[in-house]
Amino acid sequence: MPHIDYYFTTISPFTYLGGTRAEEVAARHGASVTYKPLDLGGLLGRTGGTAPGDRHPSRQAYRLQELRRQAAKAGLPINPKPAHFPTNPAPSSYAFIAAQQAGGGDLGALRFALGRACWAEEKDIAEDAVIRNCLEGAGFDPGLADSGLLAGAEQYVRNLEEAVERGVFGAPFFITDTDERFWGQDRIEDLDLYLSGKL
Repeated sequence: MPHIDYYFTTISPFTYLGGTRAEEVAARHGASVTYKPLDLGGLLGRTGGTAPGDRHPSRQAYRLQELRRQAAKAGLPINPKPAHFPTNPAPSSYAFIAAQQAGGGDLGALRFALGRACWAEEKDIAEDAVIRNCLEGAGFDPGLADSGLLAGAEQYVRNLEEAVERGVFGAPFFITDTDERFWGQDRIEDLDLYLSGKL
């Protein structure tokens, strides 16, 4: 059975714009998925990237156009300059890690709900109430927002270290069990083709 490691940050607009397409691809191919939320700022700093706010104005302008175009292609609402961006992605990441360990809900729906809260609903995903609502909406115990914080923090650090070691440099980033790598929500179709044996 194929496997996909899914590296992402809960605050990434491009992870949000992937919708649940990666989960649909995984289901189509009977692939298991392990989610690896990480600190994107730390990842960019260690792999030659630049945070959006520190990029040249031409790159910032292009990013805004690309967000609009990709949202239109995906049929998803987006505010390219949301009220709560940037914000601290760590609390939602810790809760996500706790949810993955606890099981019983839909992790793809949780990942998407956190992105939607920031990029379409003008909510701060660093706030406990927002995290709890996302957990509950995806079928998880909202109390997971308060439990396993230390374990979540430790796993969050491990995910970053692992990502750097495995060649991850952005989000979302998918690595198959054959070490085939795909960066960006616009490469989910390529992931599908690869798992189909067409690439």
